[in-house]
Amino acid sequence: QAQLVESGGTLVQPGGSLRLSCAASGFTFSLYAMSWHRQAPGKERELVAAIPSFGGSTNYADSVKGRFTISRDNAKNMVYLQMDSLKPEDTAVYYCNANRRNPITNRYYNYWGQGTQVTVSS
Repeated sequence: QAQLVESGGTLVQPGGSLRLSCAASGFTFSLYAMSWHRQAPGKERELVAAIPSFGGSTNYADSVKGRFTISRDNAKNMVYLQMDSLKPEDTAVYYCNANRRNPITNRYYNYWGQGTQVTVSS
């Protein structure tokens, strides 16, 4: 059974740094694109950063470009989000996502973690 488990969320002061981790299991991690999303209270979930299955070109929301870095380790089935220069508006629950479309069957696979809370406040 596919599972994603996020960790690393905590309370941090503005300007601080934090690294989120997501441990994947139950599926062939290296075949999946991975991404981080976040949802603040009263707001819709939004894409923060994404990385394709074998690394390479990454994508970021405009609001985090230059401050956040997504990376993955296919040998460890892990994906990370390094967050620097954190702002109060980064406060949200952060979710890990794995997705893939099977090129043979066209079946779409989409998995979510349970989320980890990041609070940026003095």
